[in-house]
Amino acid sequence: MTTPCLPEPRAVSTNQALFERAQLSIPGGVNSPVRAFRAVGGTPRFIARAQGPYMWDAEGQRYIDYIGSWGPMILGHGHPAVLDAVIRAAHEGFSFGAPTEREVELAEEIIRNVPSIEQVRLVSSGTEAGMTAIRLARGATGRSKIIKFEGCYHGHADALLVKAGSGLATFGHPTSAGVPPEVVQHTLVLEFNNIEQIEETFKAQGGDIACVMIEPIAGNMNFVRASVPFVKRIRELCDQYGALFVFDEVMTGFRVALGSAQSVYARDIPGFQPDISVFGKVIGGGMPLAAFGSSRKIMQNLAPLGGVYQAGTLSGNPVATACGLATLKEITKPGFYEALGARTQALVSGLTEAAKAAGVPFVGDSEGGMFGFFFTNHAGEGLPQNYNVVMATQKERFNRFFHGMLDRGVYLAPALYEAGFVSASHTEADIAATVAAAADVLRIEAANAPTTA
Repeated sequence: MTTPCLPEPRAVSTNQALFERAQLSIPGGVNSPVRAFRAVGGTPRFIARAQGPYMWDAEGQRYIDYIGSWGPMILGHGHPAVLDAVIRAAHEGFSFGAPTEREVELAEEIIRNVPSIEQVRLVSSGTEAGMTAIRLARGATGRSKIIKFEGCYHGHADALLVKAGSGLATFGHPTSAGVPPEVVQHTLVLEFNNIEQIEETFKAQGGDIACVMIEPIAGNMNFVRASVPFVKRIRELCDQYGALFVFDEVMTGFRVALGSAQSVYARDIPGFQPDISVFGKVIGGGMPLAAFGSSRKIMQNLAPLGGVYQAGTLSGNPVATACGLATLKEITKPGFYEALGARTQALVSGLTEAAKAAGVPFVGDSEGGMFGFFFTNHAGEGLPQNYNVVMATQKERFNRFFHGMLDRGVYLAPALYEAGFVSASHTEADIAATVAAAADVLRIEAANAPTTA
């Protein structure tokens, strides 16, 4: 048997050298803005490989990973069952441009676990799913206006880039260059968790509103929950005025619960369901895959059955659907979310206690495998409820904390405005190591920058 010709080992390069090289051929040196570390300063880490809860950069430094590819890696990196499914699918073919049984199976699995959905359309990215959900809502209602909330991010479609969160919040821009005013003239931007404001808006323009779109647990202004009364009131207003309620669960879908965030709200709002749901991240297991779904009646408006057009060459990609199906199979096992939620809660509780011991004002929250925290201005402050309050928290203190943790081998999101993620592969030892690192960093922070509380 002929021995295969193996490639020469890559020369070890530094993160700084790679970043300088990348900036010559890629704008800002990155292919997604927050990766540039502009919000926190310093040099981005170029990741060479990952396994379980860990990542290794180009210099061989290991990190406990709390980004998890921004949410998809709920099982951790390189889960054996997922890896096996992807390899087998790749051997069968990368892409066909024709239907496959596997995409039907993935749609059925999503429908099985999310009661509000009767039909699903698979796409390749959260931006594509969110953009099409808006088009579907407009097509189904015959209306033009949409409501979104300040600090919520629904992808980089033109009509939604108005006071968005995530990368735009990171750079302090309320909107994006290149978006003409007439494109966003039908987008109404309201304050998150402000019931009075949305009531007034519906009263004035309810007959023109196609939909209300929301991140139920916003992950793009860090971790901010929509209050139960707020979600309940939006549902009532949409029913009263004939608008559709769109839950953007790209981040929360299958991440905070098996039934996604909508199942969390249904515990407190009997019978609650959104009209359209948008998914991404976890359903692809780390591959480029997203989806949107609704009732059969609403989905019948989509081409080829209806007049709302949407198409995608790589939609339902056979390798991506294999990855997603294998991931969903693992997370539907009994006890999965109970264990994941307990591990995430242990992390947030540990960080909170470490901050308290150091005398640093701090608040944190979690749901399922998603978490967030803030450095507040004074002890005793509660969790932020909207974008303006998030923006008033201690950004520079977060930046110092981020770098202190990074130096100790803990990789958090490189921006105050991003949620974090725990995977099933994180062990008690990983959580303990993270909390110990945080306690060390916070002690130094307290000594060098005493709080004003």
